[in-house]
Amino acid sequence: MENYGEQTASGHLRLSAESKQPYAADVREQLVQDAQLVIARYPQPRSALLPLLHLVQSVDGYVTGRGVGLCAELLGLTEAEVSGVATFYTQYKRHPNGDYTVGVCTNTLCAIMGGDQIWDAVSDHLGIGHDETTSDGAVTLERVECNAACDYAPVVMVNWEFYDNQTPESTLALVDDLRAGTPVRPSRGPGRQCTFKETERVLAGFLDGLADEGVGAGPASLAGLRVAHANGWRAPGIEESGAPAYPSDLAQTVAQSKRAQMTAVAGESLERAEQTEQAGE
Repeated sequence: MENYGEQTASGHLRLSAESKQPYAADVREQLVQDAQLVIARYPQPRSALLPLLHLVQSVDGYVTGRGVGLCAELLGLTEAEVSGVATFYTQYKRHPNGDYTVGVCTNTLCAIMGGDQIWDAVSDHLGIGHDETTSDGAVTLERVECNAACDYAPVVMVNWEFYDNQTPESTLALVDDLRAGTPVRPSRGPGRQCTFKETERVLAGFLDGLADEGVGAGPASLAGLRVAHANGWRAPGIEESGAPAYPSDLAQTVAQSKRAQMTAVAGESLERAEQTEQAGE
């Protein structure tokens, strides 16, 4: 297992010997405590692997050898099984990541609107390419296929928070502020920009209290709803349910709908978990 290091062109995960050094006792103790909370959410321990890898990244900044070993130990998996998952998903980093992952969308719409120019400008300015990190460890640059915000193209994301309607100039100012430690604020969402490790802890399932901050769906995203409201259009089944079609506060309606969907999904998941436990008994 000595060649268990950075990802090679063939996709194998080979982690450096340094990354396999044991955790400090207090760090390991806290990691295990947090990991047990995550594992308890799943009927089968191995199902917790994805959030546990995010938990490792929230401490180490990438998927380390010691992190792979800990996940394997806690979940009853082999290190090969853990590393196989870690090399499949791009959100799991094979080498140290910067404090801020800056993702420039260069998919069709963003590219047409200027995404390619933004990428070229930022890459030249920072002197790095895709999945590379500045020498100060502040910024990791990524070329992203789609940031799922076409109505605000061209879009840049920092640790998966939106920065809408960007230009080469505004993006250069953004990365300079990130490197200088100057506070920046996403176009939508929370009132501050979280670091990569902070974001990874949220992805592991530990909420930071920022989920309901700021605007989620901005005016461009709600334009279709406003047109429907102006024309009195209703979705099939709305009249039968007696629910109002489009209340004036559209943002609140969207939020309520999302909460209802999440509650339904959570209820179904709990029911399936209980059925699985009963079947095991």
